[in-house]
Amino acid sequence: MSLSGKVAVVTGGGSGIGRACAVRLAQDGATVAVWDLNGEGAQGTVDIIEKNGGKGLAQVVDCAKTAPIKEAVDKVHAELGQISVLVNNAGMTGFDPFMTITEEHWDRMMAVNLKGPFLVTQAILPDMRAGKWGRIVNITSSSIQTGAPAMAHYVASKGGLMGFSKALAIELAEEGITVNMVPPGFIRTPMLEASPVDVDAYAATMPMKRPGTPEELAAAVSYLASEGAGYITGQTISVNGGRYMGSA
Repeated sequence: MSLSGKVAVVTGGGSGIGRACAVRLAQDGATVAVWDLNGEGAQGTVDIIEKNGGKGLAQVVDCAKTAPIKEAVDKVHAELGQISVLVNNAGMTGFDPFMTITEEHWDRMMAVNLKGPFLVTQAILPDMRAGKWGRIVNITSSSIQTGAPAMAHYVASKGGLMGFSKALAIELAEEGITVNMVPPGFIRTPMLEASPVDVDAYAATMPMKRPGTPEELAAAVSYLASEGAGYITGQTISVNGGRYMGSA
């Protein structure tokens, strides 16, 4: 599924799922702009891409603010060209009993996980419209399918991203631009390892008895970004090892 000649942006691409997505898209032929608040992480991803023979651009970007996003898009235009693939992966998590969630924490969660994809997509969509071709893949969460204790703020933000994705998919369907979702389900990442969850114990309760890998999720993103997925929009490909088997 070649993406040769395409330029992709992966937000939160400095580690974990974002890094795996950026590396996979580059393997598929895309030139990849890696956006992350962690400049060293973003450069580390680009180093992997270039070691594998690809081309990338590391950028420090706060994806919850308009000005840095515009500056980043301008730099991608100048150095790489018109953007046609966007993976909205940047996000934050939190484990807080509902009554302990502060207004500030709630607002920050919404700013990063929901407002961020809105701002980034709005900044990049004109490129896709100009090219009459685009792929937007939003990384949501299996928690919007199952619920999760002590994560009301996180689940609400990712649930909003699901609604955003479906609405945008309908709005853009006639323009050759697809919008789809990939909700990770227990993927072993630095974020998961840093959480209070006992990774191996929880994995043992799941159908496949193991955590997933970022590369397995990146494979789904790669497909949705491809020419072959041109008739798929507003859909969810759950990468969760059988944790959830519903249709949502």
